[in-house]
Amino acid sequence: MKIFKKLFSCIPSGITCLVVFFLLFGYLASQMGTANMLNTIMNTAHDLLLNTVFYLMAICVITGAIGKVFVEFGVVRLLERILRPLMRPLFNLPGVASLGAVLTFLSDNPAIISLAQDKRFATYFKKYQFISLTNFGTAFGMGLLVIVFMVGQGYFAEPVIGLFGAFTGCIVSTRLMQHFVVKAYPAFKKEPAATVEAAKEETESFLEKPLFQRILDSLLDGGRTGVDVGLAIIPGVLIISTLVMLFTFGPSASGDFSGAAYEGVQLLPWVGEKLGFIFEWLFGFTDPHLIAFPITALGAVGAALGLVPNFAAEGWIDGNAIAVFTAIGMCWSGYLSTHTAMLDSLGFRDLTSKAILAHTIGGVVAGIVAHWVYVLVSMLMA
Repeated sequence: MKIFKKLFSCIPSGITCLVVFFLLFGYLASQMGTANMLNTIMNTAHDLLLNTVFYLMAICVITGAIGKVFVEFGVVRLLERILRPLMRPLFNLPGVASLGAVLTFLSDNPAIISLAQDKRFATYFKKYQFISLTNFGTAFGMGLLVIVFMVGQGYFAEPVIGLFGAFTGCIVSTRLMQHFVVKAYPAFKKEPAATVEAAKEETESFLEKPLFQRILDSLLDGGRTGVDVGLAIIPGVLIISTLVMLFTFGPSASGDFSGAAYEGVQLLPWVGEKLGFIFEWLFGFTDPHLIAFPITALGAVGAALGLVPNFAAEGWIDGNAIAVFTAIGMCWSGYLSTHTAMLDSLGFRDLTSKAILAHTIGGVVAGIVAHWVYVLVSMLMA
């Protein structure tokens, strides 16, 4: 009897799962063809593995090594002292968190996790602050790449405005995440992220070594941590990014589906076009096609940047769009494809939905701030 009760209790969720599954993939198959859909999923995932995941893993290895050296030789402590007055009131984080912002700005989102794996770095944080590093670091991910790309398109002041917008969105996202974590786990507000004793043991054993050995061990240990993080992000990147791109991109240049990587049904841009009046009010977009950039940035900011030259050729882009693109591109920077893996590697997978919600709001705020600051600057310069 108990067996039947358990089986019956599983039916509603099982039916819901099957309905959602068949609706989702049934729609894709009806538009693309079943064979093309399956080929596109596999080809996209394969290309992401080779050209995105391994690239991110390389970034994690290098930034992990740099971060480890900075921790071992006092750079972290120096940043903590210099930036403490700025980080605490704005982000409610210790000054040492600024190192994570620098590393993600120069590389990509997972760099913050490579740094967070170090116990001595973690001792500066309470647990709720430590978890919010996922949102804090993501808001600066690939920032240098985004700004340099926009400058290369012939815009100079607009990317700076976008950087300010991303900075504002980071404050909102980080503090919202901290609020969500404390609400879910009140004890995390006082609980340290790592014990001081564990950090001291690691430091004391390390200081006994010669200088050259310390440098070499820092580089290799940090790089090894980067490899672990690179492996941890594979499921999130392959699964989530593939789904986002299926609903973002369109068919091949000929207009037909061929089963190649990065083809899709363009559902998200269609939705953005129907809601164009909202985005015009929030972000100042003058063309409904522009919403494709922030939607694509949800999965991969690099793919979103690839849209800009085509937008410019069509005459859809202006200075306001560049400022908003920079802000949203930096702040979101593919967080849907990395947040799950980043929180999983920190051991807090159950907080993924809260992190995504906080960062979604932060990205929207970043775009709004960039738009209205651009309007203000334009009025002052007129």
